[in-house]
Amino acid sequence: MTGLKLDVTILLGFGLAIFSLLAAVLLEGASVAALGSLSAAVLVLGGTVGATIISFPKKDLLGAFNVIKAAFTKKEEKYSELVGQIVELGQFARREGLLALEARLEETEDRFLRQGLQLVVDGVDPELVRGILETELSGLRTRHRQGAGLLETAGGYAPTMGIIGTVMGLVHVLSNLSNAAKLGPAIAVAFLATFYGISTANLFWLPIAGRLKALSHVELILREIAIEGVLSIQAGDNPRSLEQKLKSFIPPGERLNREETGETG
Repeated sequence: MTGLKLDVTILLGFGLAIFSLLAAVLLEGASVAALGSLSAAVLVLGGTVGATIISFPKKDLLGAFNVIKAAFTKKEEKYSELVGQIVELGQFARREGLLALEARLEETEDRFLRQGLQLVVDGVDPELVRGILETELSGLRTRHRQGAGLLETAGGYAPTMGIIGTVMGLVHVLSNLSNAAKLGPAIAVAFLATFYGISTANLFWLPIAGRLKALSHVELILREIAIEGVLSIQAGDNPRSLEQKLKSFIPPGERLNREETGETG
């Protein structure tokens, strides 16, 4: 039910953005090589990463690589599949009894759903089951918020680092006014730092943060479906009623697709 693989759409997005940027440079009659400045790149990238490191505790920074990795991959997990599995488990529990669910735990790939079913099998009170699962959900929400927040912070620092680089470059230019022939190129190089800062913020840091928020929203909905499903199974709800309840969590487009394909769990 689950699986991670590279999401091609994010690569297409990056490719289109970079192509548009380079195409605009060429259409203006400039050279792409003119955009190169090692000193500006070092200042903007190093300054952005350094400032971000200062802003977050060590434990959040250690998870940064996993956060970025999650943004470049997609989860092969759909609302309809989870609803169908829960409804099927509900039918099984009504037929065989709640304790019989223990035999189905190993084949339940979703860790969160499996945790909830284990609580049900163990005879935990429904209110306590809800409390435990919602606490897990709250922790997940917090971790996702921290991951996106880290990238948003980097996106805020990058343009500032670019401006700092430009000011440094202009200071250097103004200190060498005696060579008028080199003023134009020197000023252009100075402004490359601002270009790098704004570009990295709006082509990488902030878009990745936005993508993480979107992925988090999907995963949180899936967890909410699992919570309601587990509690409904424990209460012995009718499978058809259970399916209708869970479908209310599904976005209209996905719900329509499920109905059109005749999936009923």
